[in-house]
Amino acid sequence: MKTFFYAMIAVIAGAFMLPADASARAGFFDHSTNTWVTPKYHPGGKSPIKRKKVRYSGPYKPGTIIVDTSERRLYHVLDGGKAMKYGVGVGKDGFQWAGTHRITRKAEWPSWTPPAQMRARERRKGRILPSYMPGGPNNPMGARALYIGSTLYRIHGTTEPWTIGSEVSSGCIRLANEDVIHLYKNVTVGSKIVVKR
Repeated sequence: MKTFFYAMIAVIAGAFMLPADASARAGFFDHSTNTWVTPKYHPGGKSPIKRKKVRYSGPYKPGTIIVDTSERRLYHVLDGGKAMKYGVGVGKDGFQWAGTHRITRKAEWPSWTPPAQMRARERRKGRILPSYMPGGPNNPMGARALYIGSTLYRIHGTTEPWTIGSEVSSGCIRLANEDVIHLYKNVTVGSKIVVKR
């Protein structure tokens, strides 16, 4: 009986354990199938604003990311007088900012650690945020993140693509997952980012 009891505990515990190399993989562990899943993008849907290549004749060099928060668009400057234009969600009133920084880090399926002030603000509204959430398909940071300087702000994906084109965040720049994956592939650490109001 004792052997059976210990065997059942081992089976139950095993069902909730991640593979040993889980932290090194991109994606998420699906406990229902007991497999590691690496999706192309979160099935949350496409952006309501289609990305497109446009002409660019501004002062910034190829590789620069320009975020125009009033237009709610992000431009990634390309060679040959072109830029890739994406629809974005930007900071709500009171959370918008401007500045010039560099991309300091890139992450696939990033984790989320809401700042203490955000957790306190949401708690006052009756919403309890986790202090930490691992990366995965339900994480509000989405499929990719580009870290902006030493700030708390990111360019990241979202589980709510219908919010693209609106003032919705606490200062981060939000893209649909399909678009943030596209941008992520074409941006290098050290790239300049200019956020304009």
